[in-house]
Amino acid sequence: MPGLSEGLVYVDEQLLVLDKPAGLLAVPGRGEDKQDCLSARAQRLWPDALVVHRLDMATSGLFLMGRGLHMQRVLGRAFAERAVDKRYEAVVAGRVGAVGEQGEIALPLAADWPNRPRQKVDFERGRTSTTRWTVLALGDDSTRLALEPVTGRTHQLRVHLQAIAHAILGDPLYAPAAVQSRAPRLLLHATALRLAHPASGEPLAFDSPAPF
Repeated sequence: MPGLSEGLVYVDEQLLVLDKPAGLLAVPGRGEDKQDCLSARAQRLWPDALVVHRLDMATSGLFLMGRGLHMQRVLGRAFAERAVDKRYEAVVAGRVGAVGEQGEIALPLAADWPNRPRQKVDFERGRTSTTRWTVLALGDDSTRLALEPVTGRTHQLRVHLQAIAHAILGDPLYAPAAVQSRAPRLLLHATALRLAHPASGEPLAFDSPAPF
């Protein structure tokens, strides 16, 4: 399976963790040309593997699947109850504070229906959305951030950062053309997952360094 054996992080009888490359769908899309995806590749090797959460096609990093309907439900509930700690890393345009500085973005998000799949900040109809950030490093005109999505809205990190004028480099949907052209891909990576094992309750910790 192309790209899957190298991307396997962990597997047992209850779950598996994969490292998704940028540019590969996490789940099937609409149309025959969008059926190749990470979940389908995994299911060829583990037919009981079921999707628990999503990663954007442009985003790389850690992707969790449950084995069987019961484990899918248990893990899905853990995500819904915010019992899964997810961390990301991104490089954004401009300088954001000083190294070690922390902050929070709390802006409601909703679908931008005329421009799907884009999302937008919407104070009237948007759902509460919160992202925490920490400055990891500063460049001449860029900042490397650690990101913690407290909520899990579609494109949340991308829209929140664009909304505070620090779009992620290489973002084809939300970055201005000049910022998009500064990277060959979206510089956003799911770097860490922390959760209790759905069967034993033992703490699990998975890490994937950002490839950029």
